[in-house]
Amino acid sequence: MKKLFQIFTITTVFAITITACKHQVKEEEIDLKNVPEIQNTDKITKEVYTDEYGDQLKVAINETQNTVIVYLDGKSYELKKNEDLPEYTAGDADYQYSDIRGEINFLKKDYNMVLFHHKKNKSSSSNTKMASY
Repeated sequence: MKKLFQIFTITTVFAITITACKHQVKEEEIDLKNVPEIQNTDKITKEVYTDEYGDQLKVAINETQNTVIVYLDGKSYELKKNEDLPEYTAGDADYQYSDIRGEINFLKKDYNMVLFHHKKNKSSSSNTKMASY
């Protein structure tokens, strides 16, 4: 009886280890050629401005979602467009970005501090020559 119990225990342990070590069937392979591509339909414009001190401000305006992402000094700030203020102005609780008549400003609201200021070069509005008689 003791031998029969030992044989039964050994075969049970052996059976358990065999079933536990079986590899699962290979999963289905996905054909990447037939996967539809997700297209980004957001209208995004990107600009880089350099001020008189050589600092660069990178701006990505997402016109579809009305957001602005501003990159300055290795940090990024995501701001929401403000419809109440003139031209293109965006902000959050701490920062404000504005592009009003070609003047780019990035402000820190708490300290009333200008972090970045740039004025776009305006080309002459009239290219016509005046005739003198």
